Amino acid sequence: MFYGNQDKIRQMKNISRIYLRLPNWIGDVCMSLPSLYAVLNTGCEVIVCAKPWAESLLKGIVGIQFLSLSGQWNKDREIIKSHKKNNPVKGKSVGLLLPDSLTSALTFRLAGLHSAGYKDDGRSLLLKWPFDKPPKSLHAVESWYYLTHCALHKWHFKSAPNPETTLILPLDDGDTKKADILLQEHRLHDKKFILIAPTATGKHKGKDKVWPKFAEYTRNLQAQGYTVVMCPPPNEREAAFRNAPDALCLPAVGLGVFVALIGKAALVVCNDSGVSHLASLTRTPQITLIGVTDPKRTGPWSTTAHICGSMGHWPELDAVIKLSTSILTPS
Repeated sequence: MFYGNQDKIRQMKNISRIYLRLPNWIGDVCMSLPSLYAVLNTGCEVIVCAKPWAESLLKGIVGIQFLSLSGQWNKDREIIKSHKKNNPVKGKSVGLLLPDSLTSALTFRLAGLHSAGYKDDGRSLLLKWPFDKPPKSLHAVESWYYLTHCALHKWHFKSAPNPETTLILPLDDGDTKKADILLQEHRLHDKKFILIAPTATGKHKGKDKVWPKFAEYTRNLQAQGYTVVMCPPPNEREAAFRNAPDALCLPAVGLGVFVALIGKAALVVCNDSGVSHLASLTRTPQITLIGVTDPKRTGPWSTTAHICGSMGHWPELDAVIKLSTSILTPS
């Protein structure tokens, strides 16, 4: 029995490459960063498998390779299978699946990867290392990190038992320079500006995730002398103008540039959406407006975030204005 366990340990230590499947949404990718860093700390070759847009967000992280996935399991398994074939490695390759979907497990299994992941969706037969979800309800950051810690422990790698209390994302120098140029072109480089994000894609349980007072908020803060700016992606531009017609609208930029822009703002005001999590990657104070979601599970993982509102109750305009001015003019 002892020798059998020793053989298993030797086999686990022979792991030299980890394919890490990240979630599909911007906010979720941000919240999975502690898991990504834990995998990087193993010293293994790390292949990040994610939607194409995630590459521009993560390109400042040293030590990862990126595989763009289509979201279609039959195509994605060929992408991963081809990478394995064309990039042979000494030792074993394994997979770690942060999404708990059936298709992510099927994709890795058909690509020939033994993988770890949560058991949800009847995936146990597709996983080499299936794990139960923790008994208590955790924040998404903690839940994905718990899975990562369990997998690394099973593979005989060391990792901290808990994630850091803040998210960290090194930015690409080129993205920082582009943000500086953008601010100079709009004469914002020497101004204290508020960055709002008056949109949110999709609905939560059939309810709109957008705070309905962005227009009034913008006009009030402008009357106080503040510059209110927004920088929506192309597909949300029309909705942003509808929700905050008086805000200064900057041209759309890539995700890395947008994070750099957030880092230069005096305050970010946003819905419980991807922008809230992107703001968590910086030290910029943010106000996350809650009305239909539960911040205990998906709220910003940040020490500089202020939650305003509650599930089922949007915050009043006066409360958001008062909180904003207290942040912008601390005593």
